[in-house]
Amino acid sequence: MKGDRKAQFELYRLYSQAMYNVCLRMTNNSLDAEDLLQQSFVDVYSKMDSFRYESTIGAWIKRIVVNNCINFLKKRKLNIETLDDRFHHVADCEAVDEAHLNVKAINTALANLPDGYRVVFSLYMLEGYDHKEIGEILNITEATSKSQFSRARKKLRELLEGQQLVLVDGR
Repeated sequence: MKGDRKAQFELYRLYSQAMYNVCLRMTNNSLDAEDLLQQSFVDVYSKMDSFRYESTIGAWIKRIVVNNCINFLKKRKLNIETLDDRFHHVADCEAVDEAHLNVKAINTALANLPDGYRVVFSLYMLEGYDHKEIGEILNITEATSKSQFSRARKKLRELLEGQQLVLVDGR
């Protein structure tokens, strides 16, 4: 908070890799992720006086990063498929059988999801937002968030099943 460069570097060192991963999952582009990471840490340093100790510093930084990613995606016109509110009921799907998949296969499948699916999936499953919060953040209905999540899980499962076949045949 006092502008100590060593303290700022330590904060960056501790959180930059995790925050870069958040940016990369959200944008699906390493250059955009790097730019967003740098901008986010500039925001962190310039807004330190607004940190109220109501959460951990990591959670506060993550919120800044996620907000910057969402704003970036909105400017890029994130494609979200909308549904009528009458389709608000989305059944929970079974969890993907991760025992047979490796991290690289999962990351590759996530990267191949359409932007809208990937963002909603990442916010819900990886960042811990609920559908109401996602709807407010992305300016979509809660039902649309649920449907995007459901479609993302289905598409992710299809992509992973395809990769699993390749992985099994490649042994």
